Amino acid sequence: MDSKREVILYVVFGVLTTAINIVTYLFCTKLLQIEYKLATTIAWIVSVLFAFVTNKLYVFRSKEPSMRFVLKEMFLFFIARLFSYGLDIGTMLLLVAQLHMNDFIAKCVANVVVILVNYFISKYVIFKKQVSHG
Repeated sequence: MDSKREVILYVVFGVLTTAINIVTYLFCTKLLQIEYKLATTIAWIVSVLFAFVTNKLYVFRSKEPSMRFVLKEMFLFFIARLFSYGLDIGTMLLLVAQLHMNDFIAKCVANVVVILVNYFISKYVIFKKQVSHG
């Protein structure tokens, strides 16, 4: 049951993270007239901050109290998200610049790829359950 809860919460917070990413992107491109690559970067930063907090506290319930461990999780999370940022911007460049896809549709496609990759990295690398040696 715990892994079912985890997947459900990951999907819920993934949808919220994606919504934050897309709303931030649209705000930057449509209202502030920021170029799509910079807007993608700004949207990434905002959504990664939200994702770290929700993944740590609610999805994977990482409760390790030591500051050293929390900083390690944060470091790994941001490194993994840098990788997913590369996927995000790379997908955008491929779909928008090379295939001339609408940037909003491309942004949605990129987010699906990023969500899947992020789940596996978060579950099996960043917030993996620590094995206690008794």
